[in-house]
Amino acid sequence: MDVSFLGGPQPQRGVGVVAPFDFALDRELWRWVPDEISLHLTRTPFVPVEVSLDLARLVSEHETLDEAVRALGAAEPEVLAYACTSGSFVGGIAGERAMCAAMRRSGERPSLTTSGALLEALEELGARRVALVTPYTQSVTESLEEYLAQAGAVVTGRAYLGLTRHIWKVPYRDVAEMARDAVGGTADALFISCTNLPTYDVIPQLEAELRIPVISANQVTMWAALRRLGTRAVGPYQALLDPAARRQWPLPDEGLRPGQGLPELPEGQEGWA
Repeated sequence: MDVSFLGGPQPQRGVGVVAPFDFALDRELWRWVPDEISLHLTRTPFVPVEVSLDLARLVSEHETLDEAVRALGAAEPEVLAYACTSGSFVGGIAGERAMCAAMRRSGERPSLTTSGALLEALEELGARRVALVTPYTQSVTESLEEYLAQAGAVVTGRAYLGLTRHIWKVPYRDVAEMARDAVGGTADALFISCTNLPTYDVIPQLEAELRIPVISANQVTMWAALRRLGTRAVGPYQALLDPAARRQWPLPDEGLRPGQGLPELPEGQEGWA
């Protein structure tokens, strides 16, 4: 059978993704990606450590990033994304910036991290007061709060599960219950942390119930990476992805306006990296 008339496959543009060894949600990332984009994923080497600040540091060491980025180079991605929230906030603002710089040096491509994408998303939404949902222990959750504080954001409420493994098995109902516990009357947005926590289907339902934008680790990572390619992430009526979905809520009275930007960060801050 002659199939030459098909003329395909169509050209693909690529996003290179570095994920921790225990990342189990490849399919969730793909759900935000339009048809003309391909994801090229690689994982950091296994280390026998449970989810903790120690693990976050281990999976984000610059040597580990260098090896992963070089492995992705053969697929010729146009942008690189480090898909791990704790691994990119554990060193604070300075550590996150250093990670991006290390990835750019190794891959010679625009680079971002989940935690950096989080700050971009908050700026896009004009949100300064943030409620947090995490699957982490208290110490890891507090490290995320410190990272946000460095960026000028205020955490208005939090809920966390205290898990050290099998985070990808958490059901949507548990995520929704934590969201209700975390959000008070003053939050501009809710952030659901951890790229290993499923969130795709629960985001629009929570936005409709809580009446504020809801963003998640995987969502902001794909949104920021695709924005660097000049295209948009796809998703069912999610406020970050669809400006029309934001019009159901007023902009925060005291929060940032889109495009205003977060306050300048202190220079010379020491990070772990």
